[in-house]
Amino acid sequence: MATARAQQEWRAKNRFVKSQLNVMARRIVHDDLNDIASKFALRGKGEAVSFSTHVTKGLMQHAGHNDEARRLLSVFSETFQEDRDLYK
Repeated sequence: MATARAQQEWRAKNRFVKSQLNVMARRIVHDDLNDIASKFALRGKGEAVSFSTHVTKGLMQHAGHNDEARRLLSVFSETFQEDRDLYK
């Protein structure tokens, strides 16, 4: 855990471009983030979260004009809704 001083310095340095996201998540989510980070040569779980939002946004954009992307987005959305108790 970072010291209070280190946290203050981080916040002062990044106050205009970043905000801290602290969430409680099941172990499966942490494991998935570690897996994503290692498979895509990312620098940890925080970057895996950013990458995951990037991929989701890309899929959403492509779904506007690509039938396969639309189908995949629909499948992922439906299966998440069915399994969401595993992740919360």
